[in-house]
Amino acid sequence: MCGIVGVVSNAPVNQLLYDALLLLQHRGQDAAGIVTLLDRKFFMHKAKGMVRDVFRTRNMRALPGDVGLGQVRYPTAGNAYSEEEAQPFYVNAPFGIVLVHNGNLTNAHALRAELFSTDHRHTNTESDSEVLLNVLAHEIERATRGGMLTSDALFAAVHSVHRRVRGSYAVVALISGHGLLAFRDPYGIRPLSMGRGGDGTVMVASESVALEGSGYTFERNIAPGEAVFVDLQGQVHAQQCADAPTLNPCIFEFVYLARPDSVLDGISVYQARLNLGETLAKRVVSTVPPSAIDVIIPIPESSRPSATQLAHLLGVPYREGFVKNRYVGRTFIMPGQGVRKKSVRQKLNVIGSEFKGRNVLLVDDSIVRGTTSREIVQMARDAGARKVYLASAAPPVRFPNVYGIDMPTKDELVAHDRSIEEIRELIGCDALIYQDVEGMKRAIMKAAPASPRVPLDGFDASCFDGVYVTGDIDLEAILRMSGNRPRIEEDEEDSSRLALPNHSE
Repeated sequence: MCGIVGVVSNAPVNQLLYDALLLLQHRGQDAAGIVTLLDRKFFMHKAKGMVRDVFRTRNMRALPGDVGLGQVRYPTAGNAYSEEEAQPFYVNAPFGIVLVHNGNLTNAHALRAELFSTDHRHTNTESDSEVLLNVLAHEIERATRGGMLTSDALFAAVHSVHRRVRGSYAVVALISGHGLLAFRDPYGIRPLSMGRGGDGTVMVASESVALEGSGYTFERNIAPGEAVFVDLQGQVHAQQCADAPTLNPCIFEFVYLARPDSVLDGISVYQARLNLGETLAKRVVSTVPPSAIDVIIPIPESSRPSATQLAHLLGVPYREGFVKNRYVGRTFIMPGQGVRKKSVRQKLNVIGSEFKGRNVLLVDDSIVRGTTSREIVQMARDAGARKVYLASAAPPVRFPNVYGIDMPTKDELVAHDRSIEEIRELIGCDALIYQDVEGMKRAIMKAAPASPRVPLDGFDASCFDGVYVTGDIDLEAILRMSGNRPRIEEDEEDSSRLALPNHSE
């Protein structure tokens, strides 16, 4: 999961791209990059770190041009430590192309071999995004056959990309001297939206919040399988390029990943999370009577809408019992010291008066490894809670995710091959209540518009139900992709959003 943005404007875009990436920072904190285009020349700066740390005044001055793109990176494959794998990626032929990608290719291994043996193209990193760029470049070269680049040729190239590539991908690419190309995989697993500025300029971005926060008006979502080409004059050309597209967005976007003020494929993320709290209330009542709960406390941050709705429906007071420290720095390893893992207690602090002597229902958006939940439950007990109940707005996470979330292998998932009672014992709470899969789907579907531009066919909920919508995932594929999960250096802090402690917006 990453955040991507692209702009075709009639004024310098470096500050605009920087601001948009700040609005997408929650989608990746590992690395950031921006490319701008001026007189057919690309100007690029990318590095590991948060947006505010990667770009200084000198870097911004070195990014001239009225067209550009950017990405915040969350590594799901390859080497998380390698600065070379920060995006954007660049190839010089044909025309000169730079690309940013959100998602994960499930057949990257086969494509890499195919690129070398058949297409005679070289990739220099372990990143599947570089594979995707080279497949796109090869197909554009085939479609143009040495001639002029037209929108029809681009759409033919994207059609061929869809036929070769498997997995999830939302893509923004710049083609030197021509314009911006954006497209989305035929299942629409990862989000991509488009908007316009008051002067008619065009922006595409992972989430609507990046458009609206940058002063652009949201226009529409790019449909699954669709390609949009924006030429340098700002003219928009669009075409469906997939043979049989269906809309099956990743349900984890609504549960956890996206900002609550975003609207994805017509669904308000905030409303979806309110609905999850509503359906969760029925599950809680069947396990713990509301009279046995003194207070409902969210585990910051993504669970707040679900927790507020749950408290409202149960008639139980809602309280903030945890304060999040947003400024916890990295751990420095000095000579003679061992590796010190950061505790949840360094990142969350309790407000003791909300726990002391009370029966507390903690609400989280999801439970992945369970280690964080166990420590938070213990923090509540240490603060004096009599009973600690835990409710998850999402069902048990029982399967790995292969579409762009660094979900652990199944053996690391606390719910894999365990009953709810066994999970409860491991976490140490007095009662554990999960959302059910169908209830989750109904709750989020309920937030969909009545007459959408593109009908919602369903969701990719594979980490909950084990059903992979692309139809090409088996045990062998999962094992191979697990082996290519990002490597974190021993002294590096894990910067993924699924790392401790929890979810910041």
